[in-house]
Amino acid sequence: MKFHVDAWDPGFGASLDGAERGPAEASSAKLDPEIELPAADWRPLETPPGVRAPDVVLLVDGVRRTDARLWIEDHDGVTRPGLASSYAAGVVRCERSTGASVTGVKVERTLFTAAEQPSDVDAGQAARYRAETVLNADEKDLSNRLQGALTELEIEVSRQLRSDGDLLIVDGPLRSRDALPRTLGYIKTQQKQYLPDRLISVVAALQPAQRTPVFRITGVYERLTWYLRLPHGGSSPWAGIVRVECSAEVPEHQAVALAELSTATIPRFASLPYKDPRAPQNLVPIAGLEKKLRHLLGDGKLLHRSLALAAQRTTA
Repeated sequence: MKFHVDAWDPGFGASLDGAERGPAEASSAKLDPEIELPAADWRPLETPPGVRAPDVVLLVDGVRRTDARLWIEDHDGVTRPGLASSYAAGVVRCERSTGASVTGVKVERTLFTAAEQPSDVDAGQAARYRAETVLNADEKDLSNRLQGALTELEIEVSRQLRSDGDLLIVDGPLRSRDALPRTLGYIKTQQKQYLPDRLISVVAALQPAQRTPVFRITGVYERLTWYLRLPHGGSSPWAGIVRVECSAEVPEHQAVALAELSTATIPRFASLPYKDPRAPQNLVPIAGLEKKLRHLLGDGKLLHRSLALAAQRTTA
């Protein structure tokens, strides 16, 4: 019996949402596979001679947490939902000469609510939550707004730390961050199958630090993208496969240059299975940053208790 074991700890789900051949759910996005090579000539590509990682690589990530779900009595007497949320973003600066350091960290606490006239919530010494109204929102809408606020915070900390010649890697899809220069989105879990069957075999044939040609996806978010295999991923055909993307506004020849740069840069940050349950896709600098950011969010149980006490004071 031939079988493969996903390198990720089962507690984190799966590194791939699909079968051995790739993601099972086909994407409805339109595809142009002939950006870099004709589809008939697709093959694994290596880093060209002379291409090396930039001296400065910035990796940005953020974390979010709902500290408490609230129900707020609005001015008209109607009770509306709210999410008391903590979120943080920061950057790992990886410099060839000095190593890696975490910088630009910012922590925010916001009460996202459908109430039209909310007040900030003072949770004592633990925290203060700034109120923000999302009109006619249900809990899903509030959660989406929290994700949007986290993305805005990631953009803010990223812009403050850019310098000429650096490369910024965002953990996750670019989405609204595609206006940032020299920026790559890094997608470690593959949920959609973008390529037709005749090109899937090229992904499975990739060796560590090899990539597919660049292709274009058009849909809700248009982007230029490619697959890359990381080292330490195991023997499964899609083990260690990540998808990297850049803005669709980037000229195609520049997108190819960024793809070449990604093969010289990203594999050296791959994690090892004995160190990280999501190896190799959870990049070492990102894992360290996430740990620090979660610590800075504070004790979730303490914040929940503080919010409950604050709520009692409003009804006393």
